[in-house]
Amino acid sequence: MPIKIAALQMVSTPDVARNLDAAAALIAEAAAAGAALVALPEYFCLLGRRDTDKLAAAEAEGKGPIQAFLADAARRHGVAVLGGTLPVQAGASADSETARVLNRSCLFGPDGREVAHYDKVHLFAFDNGRESYDEGRTLAAGSTPVTAELPLPGWGDTPLRLGLSICYDLRFPELYRALMRPPCDLIAVPSAFTYTTGQAHWEVLLRARAVENQCYVIAPAQGGTHENGRRTWGHSLIVDPWGEVLACRDEGPGVVIAEIDAARIAQVRQQLPALRHRRLPGAARD
Repeated sequence: MPIKIAALQMVSTPDVARNLDAAAALIAEAAAAGAALVALPEYFCLLGRRDTDKLAAAEAEGKGPIQAFLADAARRHGVAVLGGTLPVQAGASADSETARVLNRSCLFGPDGREVAHYDKVHLFAFDNGRESYDEGRTLAAGSTPVTAELPLPGWGDTPLRLGLSICYDLRFPELYRALMRPPCDLIAVPSAFTYTTGQAHWEVLLRARAVENQCYVIAPAQGGTHENGRRTWGHSLIVDPWGEVLACRDEGPGVVIAEIDAARIAQVRQQLPALRHRRLPGAARD
């Protein structure tokens, strides 16, 4: 039986309170449309004027107003909520020049309890002479692939298996192969792709991850021109296991919703059993 999932696109600001209000409205809209799982984009709670703004907003593991907001939204609407990313303290540092936070994606079940969290492993760096980014200046890298099992009504006899990733991770297919042991039903990629890199690579990479892993992909994104002057690519989308884009929103805040179906995954994997044909060392088969 199909269920609905929703990717929420935002144009986040340097103000956490405003961003949480915007996220609350989008979550409510998605829940009212029947989504069982809603996913927010990377940095949904804060796109600061400076990279170091993350340090001041960072929360302790398992507590803080942003995490409480996500738990409450999940519980109030009775849906699973993937909290894009938020800054989480990585450990004390007396030196502001070396302070780092984790860029964490938190998953909450419909009861408001945290099911899993994932810390971004691959940190983005880019410099084309006009734009320059280096997440390593303020972020500490995670090290562990994370999957979660969500018993969502209507999905079937087994829980939905969700693989977690974040933005720049998308360029590293070995992470997704690690998530496919055993195979996932859905991969989440909350993101804040730059306009430049998104225009060139966003859709083709997401469709490739769906095709090679024969599962659905949900990619909620930042999409527009932000108050800090940054422009993000947007194009939040949901892709099916055959690589077909089921729904997409180009720019601006909004809800991208589509149905996913366990029977569709089984059909694709049966007619083209690529996951069973893996032969290289370390490539576990389903």
